[in-house]
Amino acid sequence: MTIEFESPKPIAQTQFVLKTVAEEMMRSKSRYFDEHEHEIPWDYIEFMHTAMKTTGGGSLAPKDEKAEADPNKPKRPPIGYQLLAAQIETLAWGDVGMYLVTPGGGLGAAAVQAAASPEQKAKFLARFGGEKPAFAAMCMTEAGAGSDTSAIRTRAVLDEKTNEWVINGEKIFVTAGDKSFNSYEKLDRGFIVVWASIDPSAGRAGMRAFVVESGTPGVKIAKLEHKMGIRVSDTAAISLMDVRVPFDHILGSPTVEKTTTGFKGAMATFDATRPLVAASGLGVARAALEFLKEKLKENGVEIRYGLPRQKLSNIEREVIDMDIMLKSAWLMVLKAVWMADNKKSNALESSMSKVKSGDVTTKITQKAVEIMGPLGYSREFLLEKWFRDAKITDIYEGTGQINRLVVARQILGYSGSELR
Repeated sequence: MTIEFESPKPIAQTQFVLKTVAEEMMRSKSRYFDEHEHEIPWDYIEFMHTAMKTTGGGSLAPKDEKAEADPNKPKRPPIGYQLLAAQIETLAWGDVGMYLVTPGGGLGAAAVQAAASPEQKAKFLARFGGEKPAFAAMCMTEAGAGSDTSAIRTRAVLDEKTNEWVINGEKIFVTAGDKSFNSYEKLDRGFIVVWASIDPSAGRAGMRAFVVESGTPGVKIAKLEHKMGIRVSDTAAISLMDVRVPFDHILGSPTVEKTTTGFKGAMATFDATRPLVAASGLGVARAALEFLKEKLKENGVEIRYGLPRQKLSNIEREVIDMDIMLKSAWLMVLKAVWMADNKKSNALESSMSKVKSGDVTTKITQKAVEIMGPLGYSREFLLEKWFRDAKITDIYEGTGQINRLVVARQILGYSGSELR
C-alpha cells in the first residue's frame, strides 16, 4: 500500500491561487492596516466575495458535499474542512488580521451549522452568496464568563404574548461584531449569534443560541477593542437591552430538558473551528520562518538539512527545530480536519491541534525575532508584527490552558466537574 503525502489536486490548485492573493492584496498592505486599526479593507473584502461566488461558494465554509454529490460521478473522499484549513493557512500567511475580515459566515455561521435545523440553515446562510458581502459573528464571551462558557449570564425570556424572545446581557471580544451587526452600504445584512440561558437554574442544559439580525433594536456596539495584534480585524463589545427576536431564531429546542444538548451544540462549533484557528496560526509561523531563512541565506547562512546535529551550527539546529515544530503541528491540524470531513468525533484532536498550534506559533515567531536581533525587533520588517499577531492563536477559541483541560478530560475520561 502506498501512502500519498501530496495535497489533493483541488487543495493544491486553491493554494496556488490564494498565494497570489496573499502576496498582492494582503502582505503588501499588512503594515498599512496594522497602523490604521479598524480601517476596513474594502478592496480585499469585495474581491474575495466575488472570487468565492465565482467558485461556487459565498463564504470560507465547507460545502455539503453529500448534498451536492453527482450520482453519475465516482465518489471521492470528502475534503471540505481539509480544503478550508489549507485556504486559511495560506491567507493567514499573507496577513492573519486581514484573513479574519474575509467575508462570509465565520464563527457565527459555524454556530448555525452546528446547532440549527435544516430550515434555519437555509434561511440564515443563504445570504453569504448574495450580491454583497456579508458577515456573521458569535457572541459568547462575557466579563464573568470567559473560558468558562457555561457561566454566561445573558438571559433570553419568551414573551408569550408576542411569541418573541427578549434578550438582555453583555458580550465582549466579539470577532467581526461591528461588520456583522452594523449597517454598511457595501455589505449585505449580517447577524450575530448570541448565546444566552433560557433557564439559569438548569445550568448548561438551559444554554441556547439565538440569531440576532443586523439592525435589531436594543443591540449596541459598545466599543471596539484596541489590540496588540490582528489589528485590522474588529473585536467588539456588544450590549443587548430588551432585544426582541422571533421565536424561530432560537437554535435548538426551546424547552429545557435534563440534557446538555444546547451546550454541546456550542462545543460542537469549537470542535469544527479550533483546527481552523490552529491553521491560521501556523500560516503566521510559516511566514516568520520563511522570512528568517531568506534573511539568513542573504547573509551566507545555508541550513544544511540531513547532517548529524553535532555537525550543525547552533542557528542551523534552531531553524531545523522550528521546521519540525511547524510540520508536526500541521499534521495535527490535518488529522483533526480529516476527522471532521469524515464525520468522526474530533473533540480530542481538535483541542490538541489548537494547543500545539498556539504553542508552536508563539515559539517560532519569538525565536525568529531573537535570531534576527535588533532587525527582528524593528518595524523595518513585518517580523515584529507577526510576533504580535501570533499570540492570539493561544488565546481565542479557547485558551491553551482550557484546551489542555479538554485534552486531559478526553484522555482520562473525566467530566468537567471532576477535572477543573
